Amino acid sequence: MRKYVVIYRSVLMENLQYTANIAMGFISYFILIFVFINLWDYMYAAPGDLIAGYTKEQMIWYVMITEMIWFGARSSTVRQQVSTDIRGGNIAYLVNKPYRYPLFILAKFTGEWNIQLPMYAVLTTVIGVTMVGEIPHFHPATLLAVVPCIMLGVTIHAVFKICISMLSFWIEDANPFQWLYDKLILVVGTIFPVEIFPAALQPVLKLTPIYTVCYGPAKLIVDFSAEKYLEILFAQVLYLAVGCGIMFLIYERGGRKLYVNGG
Repeated sequence: MRKYVVIYRSVLMENLQYTANIAMGFISYFILIFVFINLWDYMYAAPGDLIAGYTKEQMIWYVMITEMIWFGARSSTVRQQVSTDIRGGNIAYLVNKPYRYPLFILAKFTGEWNIQLPMYAVLTTVIGVTMVGEIPHFHPATLLAVVPCIMLGVTIHAVFKICISMLSFWIEDANPFQWLYDKLILVVGTIFPVEIFPAALQPVLKLTPIYTVCYGPAKLIVDFSAEKYLEILFAQVLYLAVGCGIMFLIYERGGRKLYVNGG
């Protein structure tokens, strides 16, 4: 475990030197949020209206929080680096290092989002309070419960992206699968909450990573309940366990294929 902490700390310190580069992403984030604020302003005809059980303030905050997680967890490490290492043959060198490659990637990724996500969280708070107002019935103590859910959601997201990237052991380019996964998470769980979709589809969506990555943490912040918190936390723990199991299975089988082919 200590070696992964060292990797995490080195990446964390490296990213602290490039906070200005991270801040450049604020521009696209602000433009996106500005568009959605005006969109939902138009869709809510009158104050007090509800859409899928959300007030206008809750809906806008939901979108801002999910986009905050999306932008704060963006990383080429879990997508491009894994695929490049495998396709370029560098994986043959890395598998002989005194660490497990998937955990090495997760440690690097954690060091990256630990800088990015708090910066986007501050920006989201400033934009939200200034342009939308406070979240109805929100209590600051809620954050103590929700922060672990955000961390689990980001980690689950990374695990599944690593799984997709490691398909490069068998296929030439895993980017189309990355694109499909990203668009599914972005459209279904980020831009729109699960409740806005048809009732028959909602149970299916709750069985996918969408429910645990963005929807769960954002839902708890805008409309917290102990029952929903336990439900989402249980789903996240289950998905993380299953995702890690799949990740290590793909890695072990890919590694055996590498050795068989003389890599």
